[in-house]
Amino acid sequence: MVCWRTRDRAFIFVICITPFILDKSLAAIFDVTSYGAVGDGMHDDTKVTQIISIAFKQAWTATCSSKSRNPSMLIPSEKSFLIRPITFQGPCKSSNIHLQLSGSIVAPEDPKEWRGCENVSWIYFTGVFGLFINGSGTINGNGQRWWKIPSGIRVNGTCTKPTAVHFNYCNGLQLSGIKLVNSSRNHISLTYSKGVTISNIHISAPKYSRNTDGIDISNSSQLHIQDSTIQTGDDCIAINTGCVDIHISGISCGPGHGISVGSLGPDNTYAYVDNVYVTNCNLVGTQNGVRIKTWQGGSGYARSIHFEDIHLKNVENPIIIDQNYCNGDHSCQPQESAVKVSYITYKNIHGSTSSKAAINLNCSNSTACTNIDMENINITPVVSGQKVFAICNNAKGKASSTSPPVPCLDKY
Repeated sequence: MVCWRTRDRAFIFVICITPFILDKSLAAIFDVTSYGAVGDGMHDDTKVTQIISIAFKQAWTATCSSKSRNPSMLIPSEKSFLIRPITFQGPCKSSNIHLQLSGSIVAPEDPKEWRGCENVSWIYFTGVFGLFINGSGTINGNGQRWWKIPSGIRVNGTCTKPTAVHFNYCNGLQLSGIKLVNSSRNHISLTYSKGVTISNIHISAPKYSRNTDGIDISNSSQLHIQDSTIQTGDDCIAINTGCVDIHISGISCGPGHGISVGSLGPDNTYAYVDNVYVTNCNLVGTQNGVRIKTWQGGSGYARSIHFEDIHLKNVENPIIIDQNYCNGDHSCQPQESAVKVSYITYKNIHGSTSSKAAINLNCSNSTACTNIDMENINITPVVSGQKVFAICNNAKGKASSTSPPVPCLDKY
């Protein structure tokens, strides 16, 4: 600080000038290689993966405890890091935490090398508010051997088939730019989080990879998932119980099982989903298009769900509501109660199907689907000359300009 005195009539002024000093802590960067992480991606053994995992943990601890305005953990480009299951724990001291993924993170190939996945996750973020993850890097779940192991079977007595990246209580999460490939199970799971944006990501796994959902969400609200490509062996996006105010747009889906609400109400549980918008999406070669699926015996509701401006190409089940859902792992007996499905909108849905049943509204005999609104639907067969039709069971609502016609819905 430089000061001098000056006199103006009867007053004496002290004038001080403080030079501007750049506070480097405002852009604190914590590079995982500075903590001993070797990024050649070649040493798939217990000792090396443990050392790298510890380095990642130390880099995260430094980032999370930093008092700088925008601390950033850096995973540098042109490097590949083999890590074990790891937890990134919050809360952090800064309200904005960055993870710059420029290189690759790779899981061990052999399930027997996995330790510490009690959260049924490989990479687990919990309690981190204001987390920003971006970059052009890749998260590779190396799930090929896991795909052969049935769900629920434990390896080494600890690990069942894990999700690649799980965000839990991560309000304000922003995820963009990265790639996720070949998860052993879900690529991204999101639970108990609010105000999340996921954009411009690419998720891919083979069509035959079982249970490899792209993005699986539950008990979360105010979500935006947009402008991304998802190619998996299961649902591209699955919206489960406790989800409110979900906006999905600009998604390219396929292969996969489509974009699904549910499944809801397994094992006679209460479930709810409210206010979902799925718009401007392309589904190519998927098992399903836009789907709502609930188990018999469940309770609760799925309401105010809107599918608009959807393009289909060679989709097996383009529009489907199934209130009698039962997957192959269960022997389901008829039950009376069902999750209530109501106020469902389908508008401007066009494209082709490989099935004769282009529209299937399979609602519960005890609990009708109500207030279904269909407008400007045109679904044609992939096979020239084949006729397509709609199936209805206990569905009520209105339809306009719908092909094939839906006989159970009144005309406007």
